[in-house]
Amino acid sequence: MPQISSVPILSEAGKLFARYDLLISDVWGVVHDGVLALGPACAALTRFREGGGAVVLLSNAPGPSEQVAGVIDGKRVPRTAWDRLVTSGDVTRSLIAESHARKIYHIGWKEDRAVFKGLDVELVGEEDAELVVATELNDYRREMPEDYRPLLTRLAARKLPFICGNPDLVVHVGEDLLPCAGALATIYEELGGVVAWAGKPHRPAYDLALEAAREARGGRAIEPEKVLVIGDAVRTDLAGARLMGFDSLFVAGGIHRDETIVEGKLDPAGIARVLAGQPAIPVAAMAALA
Repeated sequence: MPQISSVPILSEAGKLFARYDLLISDVWGVVHDGVLALGPACAALTRFREGGGAVVLLSNAPGPSEQVAGVIDGKRVPRTAWDRLVTSGDVTRSLIAESHARKIYHIGWKEDRAVFKGLDVELVGEEDAELVVATELNDYRREMPEDYRPLLTRLAARKLPFICGNPDLVVHVGEDLLPCAGALATIYEELGGVVAWAGKPHRPAYDLALEAAREARGGRAIEPEKVLVIGDAVRTDLAGARLMGFDSLFVAGGIHRDETIVEGKLDPAGIARVLAGQPAIPVAAMAALA
């Protein structure tokens, strides 16, 4: 088995999975590419479940899990591949409730407003806001994060708390690499604003994932050494696993594919560069989950 910076490179994950009781898997870039399901990945997760393991999909998608489950269904990800789904939208709802703010200025698509459903809040203009919630850019196919700097400067000057409903900086949609709300939150922090990050790599998202896993396993406890995090983003997936004390599997052909895949094959030097200096080193890497 070839080695890259002491990280084993796998062509299939079955033997690795056998060491664990729970897989916490990223969604976009691991089980689908933004357009359609990745068949080998879904099959690998299904086999793990058939062998008695539990799979929790943990997504930085800004919608509540009920809404995102429908999106995943639409991309033909089979329900046999997962037990539970936890999203950044679920975490966002918890953070909004904890804030006790009622007047919210929302940055993001209209479809993202499902995250506010059932909460005692009102969506208002920036002048009346008590809290800012960013789920996405308003139009991430035509806008760039820097376009929002004047707005974010005004909001930060008022010291408004800011909830980032999707901590990802960018995401692949097919072949396109498009910005996410995490890029807005990064600018807000640069401007001196205070951000609550609702998703990976932060602990509240993993706490919800573990709660969902215990429910799926009939209340049985899960030891940390029996949890494997699967993801394609060093900044979120691998860092979150390290924070929680979990092992991780790096899917190099996801968000970092432009750095790690050359002519359709894993590039050892590229993977080494991506992982260089990272405190979170995975137990193995793959081009794509299978």
